[in-house]
Amino acid sequence: MTTAGSEDASAQIDARIAELDDWRGATLARLRQLILDAVPDIVEEWKWRGVPVWSHDGIICTGETYRDKVKLTFAKGASLEDPTGLFNASLEGNTRRAIDLSEADVPDAAALSALIREAAALNTATRSAKRAPRKRTP
Repeated sequence: MTTAGSEDASAQIDARIAELDDWRGATLARLRQLILDAVPDIVEEWKWRGVPVWSHDGIICTGETYRDKVKLTFAKGASLEDPTGLFNASLEGNTRRAIDLSEADVPDAAALSALIREAAALNTATRSAKRAPRKRTP
């Protein structure tokens, strides 16, 4: 989905990838493409002093870059099935889960795409449940 704000965010993410002219930029670009392919109507955002964010009925994940890793943090990761064990960081919390990738890491594209689609479906279901009229008890 493209809006004026998401076009600006997409351009900022493009600039961040170009700015990181090493393995981190290539990894972020690869992750971004997997995310965009997995959920075609996902919205790209730019938040919190320069963090790429991907949303669909709420935040799905963020893509942070550090000196030694690229971190993909799922906002509701603790509620997602992860049968292949992609999550390897932020495992102690009740809500978020993350995938830390170092230079040598190559994530399982099919498993990551499934995780992204599951996160989008969870957000949609949660949003729909919040909008559904509540039954009144007599």
